[in-house]
Amino acid sequence: MTPIQEILMILGMMAVTFSVRYVLLAFSGRFTLPENLERALRYVPPAVLTAIIVPSVLLPGGQWDLSPGNAYLPAAVAATVAGFLFRKKVLAASIVSGLVVFAIFSWLIPIAS
Repeated sequence: MTPIQEILMILGMMAVTFSVRYVLLAFSGRFTLPENLERALRYVPPAVLTAIIVPSVLLPGGQWDLSPGNAYLPAAVAATVAGFLFRKKVLAASIVSGLVVFAIFSWLIPIAS
């Protein structure tokens, strides 16, 4: 791909992204969504995050890996447990716990074996 094609592609993606978001912002406040739809939209962020995270945890190399050597599994479990324990109070607890468990499982356990 030539540099001009790359620039045109980036500008095209920028135009599409801006237009989609601008349309939503331009009409915000002019009409209200039904309560059922607003309630359903609250589940979109967790559903999207789950769709992104679960495949990367269970399929780290493109294949199923449920072995003890998969450091993503215990890290995801630790982050999930910390998220449930602290709820919305401390998001950093979930992030830090996942990172610490991932570091332990990916660095220290292979060294010991």
